[in-house]
Amino acid sequence: MQRTEKTVFRGTTDLATQSFGDPDRPVILMMMGATASMLWWPDELCELLAASGRHVIRYDNRDTGRSATGAPGEVSYTLDDLADDAIAILDGYGVERAHLVGMSLGAMIAQLVALKAPLRVASLTAISSSRFDEDDPNLPEMDPALLEHFATMDALDWNDRQAVVDFHVETFRISAGPKASFDAERARRLAEREYDRAIDPRSAMNHAMLAGGERYRGRLGEIRAPLLVLHGRHDPILSFAHGVRLAEAVPSSRIVELEEAGHELNIRDWERIVGEIIAHTAARG
Repeated sequence: MQRTEKTVFRGTTDLATQSFGDPDRPVILMMMGATASMLWWPDELCELLAASGRHVIRYDNRDTGRSATGAPGEVSYTLDDLADDAIAILDGYGVERAHLVGMSLGAMIAQLVALKAPLRVASLTAISSSRFDEDDPNLPEMDPALLEHFATMDALDWNDRQAVVDFHVETFRISAGPKASFDAERARRLAEREYDRAIDPRSAMNHAMLAGGERYRGRLGEIRAPLLVLHGRHDPILSFAHGVRLAEAVPSSRIVELEEAGHELNIRDWERIVGEIIAHTAARG
């Protein structure tokens, strides 16, 4: 499988990217969620999509992986900037129009891209996500077990690789939901790669302070790109109701329930996820 690494610059901001497959094929831009680098899109999943006749591009959001990284606790960018970063990556690859596949925060960024630059978006796929402008207090809150786990972060020594890896593995375990067959060894390998590759592992937590997108709040009904929502029934971070609400807000949308999934890309669901994305993107070039 052809794989290429490339750094794209938006002004002075450098964005680390990697592509899979034939660049002459329709492009899928993979947009990962909060605190997570491109590694959270598994290599094998990207290769499956590329093998279907797509050019797959994944990248590190700011403050993750090898992309521009600021000091922990200091955020100099907004959700709008992250959307503009995605557009800059399309420019950097010479891509006029792409299919956007986002996970969690990545799908919220994709919503902004579809509103800011509608002619650049062939389709949207949102995995384990929500409306970027959603603040309905009636929606279910995050699993208390995750909130308790995140509270331990204050005492975490970010220079202790083992401690940080253990913290992330436990995050993965809870995020997988109660019905998942959790693969602890796979999760540990990912956490280790993530820690070793990051410019500053702690800076990824800056995403918790993100704001922006105010100009586009309440305008999801303007999105014309068809939307596929893939959402786990047992998502402990963004409940299934969040996915339903997102699908209801976008005119041309379809929601697919992942019956046993939580808030992760469980290998058990890859065949379903890849099949749905291939079908969704095939109908639109």
